[in-house]
Amino acid sequence: QVHLVESGGGSVQAGGSLRLSCASHDYTPMTNCMAWFRQAPGKEREGVAAIYIGRGGTHYADSVKGRFIISEDNAKNTVYLQMNSLKPEDTAMYYCAAENFAGCSEFSGYNYWGQGTQVTVSS
Repeated sequence: QVHLVESGGGSVQAGGSLRLSCASHDYTPMTNCMAWFRQAPGKEREGVAAIYIGRGGTHYADSVKGRFIISEDNAKNTVYLQMNSLKPEDTAMYYCAAENFAGCSEFSGYNYWGQGTQVTVSS
């Protein structure tokens, strides 16, 4: 069983930065992809960034390329999402997810989810 706990959300003005953390408790090698998703009120959940654990390969949604960076700290079983140049349209609940895939370039099929952390960007 994989247990994911997100933290680091909050409120920030446009142009600001936040760093989200996702701690994986009871970490097992059965999950090699970890990703961040977000869901704004009235909108569908969308994938934001993914990383191949241990190999560092990353994948980003077009809407966040050049602004967000996903990274991992294997010693802490933690994945981070550094969010820079934030925009009001980045406002959403952000979720961490984990799964075991051959590659981490798709934002579908994730079965392990955290409870989410709210990010609010004001103009």
